[in-house]
Amino acid sequence: MSLKDRRLAELRARIPEVGPADALALQSGGALLVDVREDEETASGSPAGALRLPRGFLELRIEDKAPDAARTVLLLCAGGTRSLFAAEDLARLGYADVRSVAGGFSAWKAAGLPVEVPPQLDAAQRERYRRHLTMPEVGEAGQHRLLRSRVALIGAGGLGSPIALYLAAAGVGRLTLIDDDRVERSNLQRQILHAESRLGQRKVESGRTALLDLNPTIEVVAHDTRLEAGNVLELLGGHDVVVDGSDNLPTRYLVNDACLRLGVPNVYGAIFRFEGQVAVFGGAAPGLRPCYRCLFPEPPPAEYAPSCAEAGVLGVLPGVIGTIMAAETIKLLLGLGEPLAGRLMLYDGLRGEFNEIAVPADPDCPSCSNGVTAVLSDIAAVCGG
Repeated sequence: MSLKDRRLAELRARIPEVGPADALALQSGGALLVDVREDEETASGSPAGALRLPRGFLELRIEDKAPDAARTVLLLCAGGTRSLFAAEDLARLGYADVRSVAGGFSAWKAAGLPVEVPPQLDAAQRERYRRHLTMPEVGEAGQHRLLRSRVALIGAGGLGSPIALYLAAAGVGRLTLIDDDRVERSNLQRQILHAESRLGQRKVESGRTALLDLNPTIEVVAHDTRLEAGNVLELLGGHDVVVDGSDNLPTRYLVNDACLRLGVPNVYGAIFRFEGQVAVFGGAAPGLRPCYRCLFPEPPPAEYAPSCAEAGVLGVLPGVIGTIMAAETIKLLLGLGEPLAGRLMLYDGLRGEFNEIAVPADPDCPSCSNGVTAVLSDIAAVCGG
């Protein structure tokens, strides 16, 4: 008997093996089925519902996918050999019930058991998103989720510039830009989405050009219009997240109320001179309350709401706040971490300091309290754009 055969015999004496039908029954009962074949092998098919985790990454990532070491773990490879070695490694890590699927995927298919063909990234996408793919929290499944996502971005200006660029770079599949302004030279101090060569262009078209130059594989939809009560539901409907990078209070109230009606999370940000703030409002999930009106029930008088044009803004400030807004958006799309819901993050650029305040849900909020349906209306402008 060869050394390899002796080694396999030793493993089979210690590692329980189950047939494909028994593995399917165990999976239906809560066991985790892990396909340890390489990506090029699983491209043609994998057991339905299996976690695809190549052998080389198994020990590095299994704890993120299976934190309960008492859970039954079933390992499957092509023919039932690599899964034995993988099972030995997991047992060494402390997993109490690890089993190998005898005959591997070949036996699974021969038995006529459920198979699914996972979506695949092409070679260019694998190269582009490589840093995402190496992260257990994102990986290939997360990248596919981003590629299927739809995000509406209100404003293609100071905040909208870094938000749009980073979401496009991350591979958000469809970005909708909504703005009714043109590119002016005074924008270029902070609105990095635009360029001198595109002065006078509509901002959404200039932005679309820049984003597709950065990532031509995504879809960018441009709406050269101002949000109003009559069009807001149509423009924002069908998106997974709405990001409010507007620079005026009437739009913020309208976006808040529309997101509540649509059940879509609203990522909010605002900037002023050296200061900025970020929060996540609304949405269908109760955990994403409160809403913008819980924090600011009514617009302030005009004299207390100067625009950036009147008060000025440090050119890099939109980059700081907009990047955080982009990160919150990606977290929501991937279901990662804790969104800034019920919390308002404050940034003081002069002190280089972040602070946070709690924002409780208002039980009497006119937009999001129980039994209330947000009323969409156009509020008279109280500040400039």
